Amino acid sequence: MTHVLEAGIEHLNIVNPNGSPSVRGWNIINGQLKQASDGSTFKSINPAWLQDCVGEFPLSTEDDVHDALRAARDAFSNWSNTPAPTRGQIIGNMGRLLMEHKDAIVAIETREIGKTLKESAGSVQEAIDTCLFFQSEGRRLYGQTVNSELPNKELFTYRRPLGVCGIINACNFPAAVPFWKMIPAIMCGNTCVWKSPQDAPLLSFILARIMHESGLPDGVVNLIHGKGSGAGQHLVNAVDKGMVNKISFTGSTAVGKMIGETCGRNLVSCSLELGGKNPLVVMPSANIENAVEGAYWAAFGTAGQRCTSLGNLIIHNDVYDEFMTKFMAKVESTSIGDSMRNDDVLYGPMLSEKYASDFLNGLEMCESSGARKIFGNGRITNENKPSGFLGDASEGVYMWPHVYVDVTEDMECFHEEIFGPVVTIVRTESFEHGLHLANASPYGLSSACYTNDRLEAYQFKSGIKAGMTGINNSTTGAEAHLPFGGVKGSGNGTRESGIWVIEAYSYWHAVNDELSGKLQLAQMDVDEIEIEEAEVDYTTLA
Repeated sequence: MTHVLEAGIEHLNIVNPNGSPSVRGWNIINGQLKQASDGSTFKSINPAWLQDCVGEFPLSTEDDVHDALRAARDAFSNWSNTPAPTRGQIIGNMGRLLMEHKDAIVAIETREIGKTLKESAGSVQEAIDTCLFFQSEGRRLYGQTVNSELPNKELFTYRRPLGVCGIINACNFPAAVPFWKMIPAIMCGNTCVWKSPQDAPLLSFILARIMHESGLPDGVVNLIHGKGSGAGQHLVNAVDKGMVNKISFTGSTAVGKMIGETCGRNLVSCSLELGGKNPLVVMPSANIENAVEGAYWAAFGTAGQRCTSLGNLIIHNDVYDEFMTKFMAKVESTSIGDSMRNDDVLYGPMLSEKYASDFLNGLEMCESSGARKIFGNGRITNENKPSGFLGDASEGVYMWPHVYVDVTEDMECFHEEIFGPVVTIVRTESFEHGLHLANASPYGLSSACYTNDRLEAYQFKSGIKAGMTGINNSTTGAEAHLPFGGVKGSGNGTRESGIWVIEAYSYWHAVNDELSGKLQLAQMDVDEIEIEEAEVDYTTLA
């Protein structure tokens, strides 16, 4: 077997896709490069250039997943007993290596999933920031000392790791999100089996390779490739077999509920970061130009393929006409294309053909709901393209930006997430009605309100049911030191990022250290303190 450190990333032609060969990809199990046990493979295709096969990767079997889980279990004892500051130092090394190879990693992310180079750079920078944040948390993995109610007794609390963590992330942020999950997990002393996104296996391999080069011991992070319905499902099913102590998942609400049910019946912790129908409310006091810019980016950045993308744009009647005139001027001039071959495009292709198919089904739902389309015409072709499209449309999987108006609360498209470049627009006659509409969908991930009325801003952030809120800012955007996650149909209350995520990857251990040499029972052996009534002559206090 070949060790992962022998597969140097300098040998991978990942910067320039033109004519570059496909990469032969591998699983990484206990530090060893392995193919699927039955030899099955799948291909990663560049969605901006469908003739470009990025690489061929193992289609992992249940046996492969179980091998990875056993490797993680075997590595857990030594890793969890490694001093936390040492674990933090290795994580710091990861951040420095990511910085060293950032340009190459950004290029492969753009090539593999079609994001613009600028957005890919943001995703990779988020992974770097996460490493730099958590390298010092290894020196702050604090417990507490607690005063006992009994004499000669000491009480302590410690944070302990959970064990083996199954990591499953979507492909739209293939650098940032897995690092949000795995960096705090391994910092707390856990080990991981990471099921890479089916549409970003090469980037995942590069990142896992960097983690090992940083000094991470074999078996602490194991990488398996494959489909969600295959390797991903095998990883979730392993919870029923007692092989997994934690599942962290980013993806659809339907799949998240299934994972939650599996973990729940086994009393296993799960972190679920799911979908959203994120509202953005525009009030009359808002700076309209600023609101248009924020709504435009939230709706169409990343081709609308963010869980925090704008869903329902809720506009007050008093500024509706002005806002829509300026908003549609931007939409109609949107620049679309492959950012590796064209400068200054707002967004590139869909993440894959599957995402494109799902998006077109979502547009059909808008039509059947009764919403009125004022811009957009499905998939871009050379015969059917907006004025801002750059390049040869037949080469990739591109979509028009879509705008639907006259949307009301009773429509299906008001409530359901549509993953792609589309926004549904709703009118409101008051702030109270706008807040009601913002809370009316079954999701609660991100939200925003544009207003310069400070009372409205306060009432919005107090009344909205969402995990994240922007005031005079977009629904999108996250920072490595802030909690990320949602409520209602958007998650189960757990959070990614910042110090809060430590709660998701550790448990509290209370220790009672008896020094008296005898049995002392709390609540039973505590001496009662007698209360003596003071004799006071109240007449002298007048």
